[in-house]
Amino acid sequence: MDYQAQVMKIIAVPLLGSLLIPVLGWMGRKKLTGYLAVVLIATTNILTWKLIGPGLSGQNSHYIYPLFQGLGVTFNFGLNVDALAIFMAFTASLIATLIAIYSLGYIEHEEHEPEYYFIVTLFVGGMMGLVFSTNLIFLYLFWEISALATWRLIGYYREPEYVWKADKAFLVTFAGAVFMLLGFGLVFAQYGSFDLVGPGSLAGKPISAIALILIMAGIFSKSATVPLHTWIPDAGVAPSTITSLLHAAILVKIGLYGFARMFLNGMVIPDRYWVWILGFAMASAFISACAALMETNIKRMLAYSTVSQIGYTFLGFAAVASWGYIGAILYIMAHGLAKGGLFLCAGVVEHGTHTKDMTKMGGLIKKMPITAIAYAVCALSIAGIPPLAGFFSKYFVITGLLQGGHPVIATLAILTAILTLLYMLKSFQLVFLGQPRGESHHEGSPIMVGVVAVLAVLTIVVGLGLQLPWNLASKADQQRQALAVQAVQQREALAAQALQISSQP
Repeated sequence: MDYQAQVMKIIAVPLLGSLLIPVLGWMGRKKLTGYLAVVLIATTNILTWKLIGPGLSGQNSHYIYPLFQGLGVTFNFGLNVDALAIFMAFTASLIATLIAIYSLGYIEHEEHEPEYYFIVTLFVGGMMGLVFSTNLIFLYLFWEISALATWRLIGYYREPEYVWKADKAFLVTFAGAVFMLLGFGLVFAQYGSFDLVGPGSLAGKPISAIALILIMAGIFSKSATVPLHTWIPDAGVAPSTITSLLHAAILVKIGLYGFARMFLNGMVIPDRYWVWILGFAMASAFISACAALMETNIKRMLAYSTVSQIGYTFLGFAAVASWGYIGAILYIMAHGLAKGGLFLCAGVVEHGTHTKDMTKMGGLIKKMPITAIAYAVCALSIAGIPPLAGFFSKYFVITGLLQGGHPVIATLAILTAILTLLYMLKSFQLVFLGQPRGESHHEGSPIMVGVVAVLAVLTIVVGLGLQLPWNLASKADQQRQALAVQAVQQREALAAQALQISSQP
């Protein structure tokens, strides 16, 4: 069955639909902009639902649109529909939908409401375009849409300090993206193609060390990996809906997806460099977990936690083993649901206490029982407590590290998980238990509390009903392995052909 039109709708609905939001604002229909954004993003998620069936059946479709051909160069726009892309598109749009609904109660009195919803919807559209793109240049263009949206959203409140932190985030991620683009140029110079799939594609082609370093600079900066992580804790000055969108649904997941798409389903990293990637990922996970343990600002603590968990997910991918790959994909969903819930819970708490300092809170479980329970569920999932979604994902990642022959890193990953449990328990104790240490209020609005409750429930549901996401992640792993086998066969065939030619008199 042809799913070409379906994928085009998934990209076009948020990208083009977002242009209607400022029009509503100019017409004086400010209050309707939020509802339009919810409809657009929810429609995007509904459209991704229709791809889950093909994903589970193992369908892998490519659609190539030639744009330029001449001077020995072919430049295409391509779409790829496989299990990995479907999983990412569904997860990101689902969490973004819930965040948009939450925003109806969180942003309703803000001055720049139409702009907020316009950029959020555009952000989702950029993510959808990146997920399904097969051409490195278009991947870069959608990558940069997210950078521009991030810059505007972090500086949403316009205060000089906030604008400076938004500029910092933009400069770090943009600089990384420029290095990544230079890496793409080196790859093109070597192979004459920007395509990850299709005839003459880069699939199975080994890349040089310089190109790898340049591309990884872009990936690490976007995914806030140590030492390029410092902009993500500063992003906590943005509204909690924005930090949730950046940490849980879209931004830092872009780097993870780009890594998986380019290097586990596309180009080949020489074996000797995998250990360096594992080392960076493990250092990022451990160091940021230590930083989270020392932090008292609730949103900065959660930000450092994100850096740690992204490192954890990189470990799964870099293990280059089936269990690790499946675990990393599952953790993208598990972390997205739980961290989205945690940041939105932090938004409820901040609204109620007018502070982000956990040492000035306390005893809020009496005033905010639903928020407290949701926070506890999401925190325990991030910490890897069974039977929540985070436990199974982390278990598979650690198993993948052992399967890939990395027992020392697996041990450090377990230690990092223990640190995660410690700082999550510490934050819950400071915020919700004990005696009140400052002003406290009642629960947030029904919309806000309802969304955090839904995210907590989904965290439980995914843990108990793991079979469906597991099946889709397994299909993604099978497709990855099939591409790897094809790449080996192609290299062997080329080597045999070269040997035959050289042996001819």
